[in-house]
Amino acid sequence: MKFVKLAAAAAVLAATPALANEQVVAGATVTGPEGNAVGTIVSVENGQAVLDTGKHKVPLGVEMYGQGEAGPTITVTKLQLDGMIDAQLAEAAAKRDAALIVGAEAMDAKHAPLGTVLEIDGDNIVLARGGDETNKVTLLREHFDATDHGLMARLTNAQIDAAMAQAASAAGSAGE
Repeated sequence: MKFVKLAAAAAVLAATPALANEQVVAGATVTGPEGNAVGTIVSVENGQAVLDTGKHKVPLGVEMYGQGEAGPTITVTKLQLDGMIDAQLAEAAAKRDAALIVGAEAMDAKHAPLGTVLEIDGDNIVLARGGDETNKVTLLREHFDATDHGLMARLTNAQIDAAMAQAASAAGSAGE
């Protein structure tokens, strides 16, 4: 019988609108299960509150926060949260590095074709734009992600073109 009451209470809490926690506001200090500070909320919009732990900025749904005497709370410590994010970042980097191979086709951030990986020199990735080896661009390893759709740059073709034009203009001005 107690289980039924707990399940009913959980259903009522789940039905509570996410924005009901008025403590989840920019500037609020978030505490963990031991009462220690986990971080500060830096922004709240579209149902997401970005929590800055000092090491990572973590977007969490406002429904993830509880209400405490001193402000919003979460169920993990700063060390646990930073550890989870570190693990996710390491896994994403490993997947990216496995996908970054010579000959791989890359797309831009809007899923448009970007080019073929010609060379990998440390963190510098040389691409042949549109498969044209005379039209090369070098991006950094950190500019790529491995997605379900393949190797993807975090930049659009337009952003790359604008950066190349700006670099060419700066080089032309320096030579004058």
